[in-house]
Amino acid sequence: MDAWWMCEVPYPHVPKAVLDAADSVRASLPNRYCDPRVAADLFEEVIDEYLLCDEMGLNVCATEHHAGINSLVGSNPMLVSILARQTRKARILSLGTLISLRREPVRVAEEYATADVVSRGRLELGFVKSGGTEMASANANPVNNIERYWEAIDLIGKALTHQDGPFSWEGKHFTHRHVNIWPRPWQDRLRMWAATGDPHTAAEVGRRGMVHTLVLRGHEGTRRAYAAYRTARTEAGLPPASIDNFAYSAFVCVGDTEEEGRRVGGKLLWFLNTSLKSAPQYAELLPGTAPPHIAGQAWRTRSKAGTGGPGLVNAEKDVATAQQNARKLMSTTVEQAMAQGILFAGNPDSVFAQIKRFHDDVGGFGHLTMIGRTGFMTHAESEKSIRLFGKEVLPRLKEIEPVATAHGSRLAVN
Repeated sequence: MDAWWMCEVPYPHVPKAVLDAADSVRASLPNRYCDPRVAADLFEEVIDEYLLCDEMGLNVCATEHHAGINSLVGSNPMLVSILARQTRKARILSLGTLISLRREPVRVAEEYATADVVSRGRLELGFVKSGGTEMASANANPVNNIERYWEAIDLIGKALTHQDGPFSWEGKHFTHRHVNIWPRPWQDRLRMWAATGDPHTAAEVGRRGMVHTLVLRGHEGTRRAYAAYRTARTEAGLPPASIDNFAYSAFVCVGDTEEEGRRVGGKLLWFLNTSLKSAPQYAELLPGTAPPHIAGQAWRTRSKAGTGGPGLVNAEKDVATAQQNARKLMSTTVEQAMAQGILFAGNPDSVFAQIKRFHDDVGGFGHLTMIGRTGFMTHAESEKSIRLFGKEVLPRLKEIEPVATAHGSRLAVN
């Protein structure tokens, strides 16, 4: 198993009274509460932590969000390019530019081709669907968001691999008469990832052979999405997916003792308890963001708990939507997070055992993307966790055997 460390560079230093009074801490919170000098310190610390990961043998992962306290990374290619130059060994995963919001996918391809050259072939591309706050911040229309998402991926993929001069693209949502990016990427083909938890999108990821990563989905949600991925490949007549096609993202904190790991790891839950707060106009299911075959039912269905609002449970066998998942996570305690498999925390032996149990329970995965710092976790605490993980947990993760399937065979390893 490979490990990828990430930090979204959150900004927790907003007065609690302001956060309590705000209807949303994303998209609409005035930026006068963000001190650029504090932000500069945060970026410096986090980039230093990425460099420590490179030293300790971990890969690195960079995300992107907009206009909120959850992340100061509004330009993923910019941070990726910094890491491409400053790191030396780590592979760099962009997870990733919100491509359905970008008007020019070809420009995205140019940015990443340049970063891949600077890193001498260490870049991997990840894609995520945009949330409601991101759509508002980008002045984007949610209608046909999913169609734009897949078409943008196709256009970026062709731009990165085409080497025979200009080509034209006449798509439904994007039109480019002359595509011919320079430089071409270092790698002939960059590995592509996609983060999603709903079975419909997971199936499409499977058909495309992308790495499928689940973010904070726990045992059942992860098993269900992985199963949809595998089933889609079988139905399409494609070869079975290898263990390298699956990834899982969770909070991870390692301390010298079990108590220290859990205490410091509890600070990571700020991301859930505070930074997920979003106003209804951003959080509810927006038109066009659900596949057509489930959209109508999603709007008609209400949650079993009676909390109201459309889109809380979708029509795919009561699979929780991202909105419902977020609402449940906002009140999560350390003990609950660990039981759900969204927080691995404790001493090195304990953290390894927790990850191994989760890995075996969901059918195995080849990549762990670690949310290693958020909220009020300090630079020193983050660096200590990285060092302990790299020295005492990662070597054992790399030796994990593939999980046996129900038929007694083992998932292949690339």
